[in-house]
Amino acid sequence: MSFSEKTVFYFDRPGKENSHDAAKIAVTRAQELGISTIIVASTTGKTAKIFAEAMKNTGIHLVVVTHLVGFREPGVWEFDEAHLPYFKEEGADVIMGTHVLSGLERALSANPKIGGGSRTDTVAETLRRTIAIGLKVAVECTLIAADQGKVPVAEEVIAVGGTAQGADTVCVVLPANTARYFDLQVREIVAMPRNR
Repeated sequence: MSFSEKTVFYFDRPGKENSHDAAKIAVTRAQELGISTIIVASTTGKTAKIFAEAMKNTGIHLVVVTHLVGFREPGVWEFDEAHLPYFKEEGADVIMGTHVLSGLERALSANPKIGGGSRTDTVAETLRRTIAIGLKVAVECTLIAADQGKVPVAEEVIAVGGTAQGADTVCVVLPANTARYFDLQVREIVAMPRNR
């Protein structure tokens, strides 16, 4: 019999108050496994800054995935562009892309003339509701990063998401491109909120 024992962390509740701990947990697991990239979802850049600070002098590469322009309001990017020089100096990549687990599907299912759910909505809702909202976010950010060539699809990454704001879900993921979604593997859930 072959197995390994690893610690899983459970936050009492979801939310941004877990971000600093999630960053420490992510860096520690990356170092334990020799993982060279952490992907973190960050709408404004605040959560990404927490991770960049926790990653200083580790040699781990940070990929920040933001909402795309127009996510909440037409033509508006929610990311605080004042953070961009800091991330450039830290060697981080700041990227955005269409949310592959919603995007156009959300526009169709929300349209009263078309209505109804889709298979993509079902995948997203399953990740959100049966495990954690942050897992859906982490998976989606990993797909976006792989599609933009910022992470190799043959190497594990740490992927981090959250519930509304901040970070509360940390996992080890083998990335895939969106067109090969079912090749993506969530290999470890390292931290997540226990109550959702």
